Amino acid sequence: MSAADTMPRRRAGFFRRVFAMVVKELLQLRRDRVTLATMVSIPLLQLVLFGYAINTTPRFLPTAVLMQESSDVGRSIIAALQATRYFKVTRILHSKEEFDRVLATGEALFAVEIPAGFERALRRGEMPALLIAADATDPVATGSALGALDKLVATALMHSRAIPEATTPAFEIRQHRRYNPAGVTQLNIVPGLLGTILTMTMLIFTALSVTRETERGTMESLLALPISPLEIMLGKILPYILIGAFQACLILTAGVLLFDVPIIGSLRLLALLTTLFIATNLAIGYTFSTIAQNQLQAVQMTMMFFLPNILMSGFMFPFSGMPRWAQWIGECLPLTHFVRIVRAVILKGATFTDLKVEAAALAGLMLVAMTIAVTRFRRTLD
Repeated sequence: MSAADTMPRRRAGFFRRVFAMVVKELLQLRRDRVTLATMVSIPLLQLVLFGYAINTTPRFLPTAVLMQESSDVGRSIIAALQATRYFKVTRILHSKEEFDRVLATGEALFAVEIPAGFERALRRGEMPALLIAADATDPVATGSALGALDKLVATALMHSRAIPEATTPAFEIRQHRRYNPAGVTQLNIVPGLLGTILTMTMLIFTALSVTRETERGTMESLLALPISPLEIMLGKILPYILIGAFQACLILTAGVLLFDVPIIGSLRLLALLTTLFIATNLAIGYTFSTIAQNQLQAVQMTMMFFLPNILMSGFMFPFSGMPRWAQWIGECLPLTHFVRIVRAVILKGATFTDLKVEAAALAGLMLVAMTIAVTRFRRTLD
């Protein structure tokens, strides 16, 4: 048989073998439902998050108001503030202590103070000052709103009959950017990176723990030991808490030395709440490891969980700018609460009293994850 006759046969055999491998790979992919679901869901998740949940110019930001006098002029100014659609009055304050506390705890991004005698000073043409303090730990969230204040002076009293028209502005607005007056990006990014890096590494470490034992064939030896599922989980999680603590120290040290990030609050409180955050992520990662059948599935689950954390926690995009349904999802993510904690401790000097809600949220998420992990692992034993 000549070479010219054998060439078409070789080509036909080549294409048949390639086609057989394609069919075999598709059948195997169909059986691996987790991988198939991940390939479909990740693009859809990214589309929904970037299309609907992410907003770099947030509106209706929580604002607290301290009115030291009750007057029509004050109410006109507050109405003009809300008319910009950047501010939404959520609290009425009654003292300077409340004024400082709502900013320190993060209950409000802005606090407005209308001083006593404001209307009388307007009538006399004395050009009184209105104070607007902003939580500038996230410059992106507050920057657009503060920029909109320039037009407020000219429009706030246009329809007020109590104040005569004047060619010069009737009052001035004094902006006070607290905690990050210069709007330095590093002061916002570096504390958030602490939580982001810990989330990524801690999830992967523990997500692979049980599946690695199964693939190596050492799970049978582990199950033969007189040890409970809870003891196995704690034994696997505790070493990684030490690793996470070392990572946290490394990141904080680099942040202080390289980026001049100040640590105003208590290091002991930061260490305690960081340990709680690490344990929460380890428990969630361990839950993934009890669900996944192999290490590839464990990594895929980790990435599926990590993506909403980084996009909906307030680390990359303003949390207040997301729609309400996205904020509810964000509240269920550990990184959301830890970003608030680490920025509050490092930049604001917050105390445990200020952060007890965020700490309780982390503890609750950890307990839920541990309960699911132990239950799932017990079923594996059965």
